[in-house]
Amino acid sequence: MATTKLNIKPTAGYALIEPVEMEKRTATGIVLPDTHDEKSQKGKVIAMGKAQTTDKGKQIVPEFKLGDVVIYKKWGGDEFKLGISGQEYIFVKFEDVLAVTQ
Repeated sequence: MATTKLNIKPTAGYALIEPVEMEKRTATGIVLPDTHDEKSQKGKVIAMGKAQTTDKGKQIVPEFKLGDVVIYKKWGGDEFKLGISGQEYIFVKFEDVLAVTQ
């Protein structure tokens, strides 16, 4: 995962995540075919918007920070490809992040 310096600042309530490629081999060493590929639900937080304010004035503050590796909802987020390289990133709502991991 080679993080690139991006000039992108997500809006309030969103984080920009660089997905981590999923392992293509099981714990017992079996190589999975390309047809088995699923989208990763794990990635590194590379940019964050400000805390989001609800209609009732409550602030939604994330429980993660820049540089954390997080797990997010399977269908959460919106994909974004950057430039010619096609590097893929995902904009995820703070509440769609399920856990912080190593």
